[in-house]
Amino acid sequence: MFCTQYAKKDWHQRLGGGVHADAIMDRIVHNTLWIETGDVNMREHSAAAAAG
Repeated sequence: MFCTQYAKKDWHQRLGGGVHADAIMDRIVHNTLWIETGDVNMREHSAAAAAG
């Protein structure tokens, strides 16, 4: 299981780019079940709820 706050489109660059990033991405991205949780930032949501 992989969990991240980063968008999939940014993973390759964050993994350093190049051949190693390609290999890691091949293993992670293909045949994967993606669960999108939306764009809500729970830290901001909780802070706004506490302030309001």
